[in-house]
Amino acid sequence: MIFFDNPLYLEDVKRVAGASLDWSKLDGKTFLITGATGMMGSFLTDVLMSRNSGIRVLAVGRNENKGRDRFKRWWDDPCFSFICADISQPFPESGPVDFIFHAASNTHAIAYLEDPIGTISMNVMATDHLLRYGAEHGLKRFIFSSSNEIYGENTGDYSHFREDDMGYINCNTLRAGYGESKRCGEALCQAYRKHDGLDVCIARFTRSYGPSMLKSDRKAISQFILNALSGEDIVLKSAGNQLYSYTYVADAILGLLFILDKGADGEAYNISDSRSDITLKDLAEKIA
Repeated sequence: MIFFDNPLYLEDVKRVAGASLDWSKLDGKTFLITGATGMMGSFLTDVLMSRNSGIRVLAVGRNENKGRDRFKRWWDDPCFSFICADISQPFPESGPVDFIFHAASNTHAIAYLEDPIGTISMNVMATDHLLRYGAEHGLKRFIFSSSNEIYGENTGDYSHFREDDMGYINCNTLRAGYGESKRCGEALCQAYRKHDGLDVCIARFTRSYGPSMLKSDRKAISQFILNALSGEDIVLKSAGNQLYSYTYVADAILGLLFILDKGADGEAYNISDSRSDITLKDLAEKIA
């Protein structure tokens, strides 16, 4: 059984699609989702399409065959369209859109090292192209998928980062291209907000996980789960004492939808009082 046909996955989609939000702001609207075949984009697409409320999804990806396979459930639905495009180039004319969720990006260290230019381009140039498209097409809200990486390295100054904390990043490393370009992407969002009056929201996702993770994903949690499924030893490449926050993809997308509902009201919102902070060592022990 493919994971997106699994009852447990469908239950998660149904739970988020039925959340107590003001859906009248979203139903019947057009969403443009980049990185649509990725973990975040694909789950959001399934949620929006499953509502059957006239929401139109323009799913953007670089590989049509991959898109057709992932979204075969929706492929012939008149409310679904797949746009095959390289968004590091100016975005092709696709008509008016109400919401853009920019979730296309390399998200793990191996990808930063193998494709450093592409990583930066996706987080800077593609963001600029999409913000410009939104400004020219009456966009209601732009949602930038940022990252906890923008906080940089905690050198011991903080027990936990707050939204206005910015840690140290050594920009002269290949790995820094991801965090620095996410910072630049956020700055671009603020520039378009000031210059064009564009409504922007920035979601700083933590280390997210879920059934739509790729087997090629080299992040620690992905490798731990693959090791566990294969009956292999879970190997820590450090002492495992780093403190990280992990978020299940359904909870991350629920938070994103909450931002869409509440994000421009000028207040800070928390969807949960619980914390998901955990060390790599704790995580490995839990999985084992």
